[in-house]
Amino acid sequence: MEPEPDQFPGGLGEFADTGMITHERMRAVDANAQALGLSSQQMMESAGRALAETIRGSDPCRVLILCGRGNNGGDGMVAARYLQDLEPDLIVVGGQRMTGETTGQLRLLSHCRVTIHPALCREDVLALSDLFGNADLIVDSLLGTGLRGATREPVRSCVELANSSPGRILCADVPTPGIRPDVILAFHRPKIEGALVTDIGVPLEAEIFTGPGDLHLVKKRPPHAHKGYGGEVLIIGGGPYQGAPYLAGLGALRAGADIVRIASPEFEPIPDLIYERLEGKIIGAEHIEQILRLIEGADVVLIGNGLGNRSHAVVRAIASHCRKAVFDADALRAPLPAGKDSIYTPHAGEFKRMTGVQPGEDLVERARAVREAARRGTILLKGPVDTISDGEKVRFNRTGTPLMTVGGTGDVLAGVTAALFCHLPAFEAACVAAYVNGKAGMAVERERGGGMLASDLVNWIPDELFGRGG
Repeated sequence: MEPEPDQFPGGLGEFADTGMITHERMRAVDANAQALGLSSQQMMESAGRALAETIRGSDPCRVLILCGRGNNGGDGMVAARYLQDLEPDLIVVGGQRMTGETTGQLRLLSHCRVTIHPALCREDVLALSDLFGNADLIVDSLLGTGLRGATREPVRSCVELANSSPGRILCADVPTPGIRPDVILAFHRPKIEGALVTDIGVPLEAEIFTGPGDLHLVKKRPPHAHKGYGGEVLIIGGGPYQGAPYLAGLGALRAGADIVRIASPEFEPIPDLIYERLEGKIIGAEHIEQILRLIEGADVVLIGNGLGNRSHAVVRAIASHCRKAVFDADALRAPLPAGKDSIYTPHAGEFKRMTGVQPGEDLVERARAVREAARRGTILLKGPVDTISDGEKVRFNRTGTPLMTVGGTGDVLAGVTAALFCHLPAFEAACVAAYVNGKAGMAVERERGGGMLASDLVNWIPDELFGRGG
C-alpha cells in the first residue's frame, strides 16, 4: 500500500463496497488493513468487544462461548474478558496450530474470572454436555472465515450439542457449518445473508485501494501442474512500433503465463516468445483468417501494442472472436472493440480517444468517469493514481513512480494483466496487475534511482507478484 499519502483523499467514500463480502475478499481487506498499520490483534480486540456488547444486550444469565484455535476463537476470548462479571464458561478446542493472537488471548484469560474447559476430542466435549444444557446463550466462535473442508471432531460434537440446547446461539462473523444460529454478528461486512453488522475500524483505504492483500487471489501452482497450466496469451501488435508487443509478452511470461505468442509483422529474437509471422509492414485485412486461427488456441488475447493507427478495422473484426481480450494502446479508439469479456488499459489521452470524455484530474470525478465508461468491460485508467472499474465496483492503485513515464511500462502492464486474466476475473486481474506493475517500478527506483528501462520492470514482476509484494 505504498507510497503513503500525507492525507487520505476526500470524497472517496462513495466508492466503498457495501453488502455481502466473500471470505476471499475479506481476507484481502484484512491483509491490506494490516499493511496500513492496523494489527490483527487490534481488529480482534474490536471484534471481541463488539461481540461482548451484543451478548450483554441479550441479558443472559449463563453464557457458554465455544472457541476454536483460529482468530475467530480469539474474538470469543476477547468477548469473555469483557464479560467477566457474568463468569462465562469457555470450551476451547485447542491442540496444535493455534494462532499467535489467539494464544495470547487465551493466556490473558488465565488471569480473568472465566472458566476454561479444554477440549481435544469428542469425549472431552461430551463430558461437558451439562454446560450446553444449562446455557441460555451459546456463542459460536469456532471456525470463522478460515474454514477449509468439513468440520471435524471435537468441533462436530460442539455443533451437535449446541443445536440440541434450549439456549439461543449467537455466531461470531460466520456460523460454523451445521450450527443453527439465532443471530449472526458480522465484523466489518456481512458474509452471510441476514447477519447483523458491526464496525471494527477497518480503514476505508484497505477496501478501495489495492494492497498486498489482493495478492492472495493469485494461487500457487499445484504440484501436478502441467505445461500450459499458467495459460496461453496471444499478443497481436507491432509493425510501426516493434518493441511494444515483445515487452508485453515478457510481462505476461513473468506474470505466470506458460505460453506467449506474438502475432506481428516484425520479429525480435527473444527465444522465450513464440513468433507468429504476419507478412508485410502493418497488420491488415489479409491477416484476419490467420489471426482467427491463433485466437482459437488462446486463453487471453492482448491487442494493440505497437499496432499503429491503420489497423483498427482488423481489431474490430477479430475482437468479437476473443473469449477474453485485453485492449491497449492503438486498439483504444472508437468504435471501441469488445471481446466476450474485455479489459481496457488506457492512459488519460487514450481514455478520451475511446470515450470522448476527458477524465480530469480530480480523483472523485475521474473515478465517476471511469465507472460510467466501463459498460463494455473493465477499465484500468493509468495515472499517478490508477483507477479501475467494472461499471459497478471502483478500486484505486497508487503504487508506482514518476520513472514509469518511460516508454514501454504500459506494455508491460498490459502483458501482466493478460496473464492474470487467464485465471482471475477481469476486475481482479486489472487490480492486481496495476498494484504489481507499480510495485515493480518502485523496486527499480530503489535499486537504480533513475534511468529506468521498461525491460528493468519486467524482471521485478515475479518478486512482487509471487513474493507477496516483497
